[in-house]
Amino acid sequence: MSVLPVSPPRPFSTYAITVDVADADIDELGHVSNIAYVRWIQDVAIAHSTAVGLDFAAYRRLGGVFFVRRHEIDYLRPVLRTDRLEVRTWIDSATGVKCVRATEIENQDGAIVARARTTWGYVELARGRPVRIPDAVRRAFELNGPGGEGAAPPGEGADEPS
Repeated sequence: MSVLPVSPPRPFSTYAITVDVADADIDELGHVSNIAYVRWIQDVAIAHSTAVGLDFAAYRRLGGVFFVRRHEIDYLRPVLRTDRLEVRTWIDSATGVKCVRATEIENQDGAIVARARTTWGYVELARGRPVRIPDAVRRAFELNGPGGEGAAPPGEGADEPS
C-alpha cells in the first residue's frame, strides 16, 4: 500500500471544515470508525461545492451531478472521541468526465491523521450516463486555470470514463 505524498501539490483552491468527533463516530475499538472518515470526505466535498455556488439544486438545473467512483484513504494516526479536526479538500486533477479530489484530515495538534483521494464521475441526471463536466462547473471550481490545468486530454469527452 502506498502512502500519499506528505505535501501534495494543490493546483486549485483549498476548502476546509471543522469537525468535532462525536460519540457516534467511535467504533468498538475506541477510535473513529472508517465510516466516519468517508462521511467527512463527502461532507467537505459537498460543502466545497456549495461554497462555489453548486448545491444540489444548481446541479439539477445543469442536468448533471458528481458521484463517487473510487475512494482511497490512508489512515495515518488514530482519531479519538475528544479530537477536533480540520478536513481540507481541493481538486487535484480534472479531465472530461471526472475529477480527483484530494482530502487531508488534521487533528488539533497539527498532525495529519488521514489522506484521501476520491475519483468523482460526472453523470447526466436524466440518463445516468457519464458526460463532460460542464463549463459552468469548471469555472466554479477554477478547473481551467493557468496552463490549461483541468483541461481534458485529447480523446476524452462524453465517452464512458475508464
